[in-house]
Amino acid sequence: METYTLLRQLADSWGMLLMLLLFAGVMLWAFRPGSRQVHSDIANSIFRNERKPVAEATKPDRTEA
Repeated sequence: METYTLLRQLADSWGMLLMLLLFAGVMLWAFRPGSRQVHSDIANSIFRNERKPVAEATKPDRTEA
């Protein structure tokens, strides 16, 4: 059997199964119970200091050199 034919048959059968299992695993991990809060925090992190700037005490002091 030629190398090309063997690799094509493996990709058609086992490769497709591997990709399907990988996709299912990623979907289960992303939509697992309890991850809603983590995803919500990440999605809203850009708006964290929208209404009030960061406190002056947390900003680095640029006068020291």
